Amino acid sequence: MLSVNTNTGAMMALQYLDQTQAQLARTQSAINTGLKVATAKDDGATYAIAQNMRGDVAGYASVTDSINRGMSAVDVAMSAGQSISDLLIQMKQKALAASDTSLDTASRQAMNQDFVALRDQITTIVKNAVFNGFNLVDGSTNQITALASADGTRHITVSAQKMTLSGTIVTIKSTGTISTAAKASTMVATVQASLTNVNSALAKLSSGSKKFSIQLTFAQKLSDTLTAGIGNLVDANMAQESAQLTALQTKQQLGVQALAIANQAPQSILALFR
Repeated sequence: MLSVNTNTGAMMALQYLDQTQAQLARTQSAINTGLKVATAKDDGATYAIAQNMRGDVAGYASVTDSINRGMSAVDVAMSAGQSISDLLIQMKQKALAASDTSLDTASRQAMNQDFVALRDQITTIVKNAVFNGFNLVDGSTNQITALASADGTRHITVSAQKMTLSGTIVTIKSTGTISTAAKASTMVATVQASLTNVNSALAKLSSGSKKFSIQLTFAQKLSDTLTAGIGNLVDANMAQESAQLTALQTKQQLGVQALAIANQAPQSILALFR
C-alpha cells in the first residue's frame, strides 16, 4: 500500500540502521580501549567479576610491597649478624693469642686494645642495623610481620634475634677484656659460645628470609595469573574487531542507501496524479 503518512519501508530501514550504528559504536569502543568489556554497560556480570579480580591484583601489589619491606629488614639483620660473626672470629683469635702466659705485657695490652675495639664495634653494628624503623638485632622488636594474602587475613612472621653484648646470643659482657692471661683464657670459651649462637641466629634469620622469598614468588605468580584471567574476560580480540569494523562500516553505508531509497517511495504517488 502506498501512503504519504506512513512510510513502512523507511521505518524498517531506520531500525536496521540504528542497530548497525549501535554495533559500530561498540566495536569502535573495543578498538579504542582494547577492551570488549570496558564498562558495566557492556556486560554487567563480566565487568563485576573483572573488577573483583582487579581488586585482588591490587591487594597482591600491597602484599608484594609488604614482603619486600620485611625481606629488606631481615637482610639488614643478616648483614649485621654476618659482620658480628666475622668480628667474633677475630676476637677469638685475639683472646687465644692473649691467653699465652709467655706473652709480654706490651703485646698483651696491644691485643687487648684491639679486642676492645672489636667488642665495641659489635655495639655500633647492632645500633645501625635499622631498616624502615625496624631493628631485628637490638632487642627493640620481637618480630617482623608481612602480609601474605590479598584480603589481609594471613601474615608471615619472622622472629628477631637480639645480638647485643651481654645478651643470650652474644654473651660477651660490654666490659669484657683480655687484659690478663686468665681473662683471655676465659674469654676464648665465651667468644666461641657467642660465635656458635650468632651463627645459629643467622640460620634462623635465613629461614625467615626464605619464607618471605617463597611467598613473594607465589604472590607474584598469582597476581600474573589473575591479570591474565582479567584479560581473558575483558580484552578485545583486535583481529576480530578489525574485521567486524569493516563489515559494519559497509553495512552502515548500505543502510543509509536503503533509507534514502525508502524515503523516495512516497514521491512515486505523484505519478498517479499526472
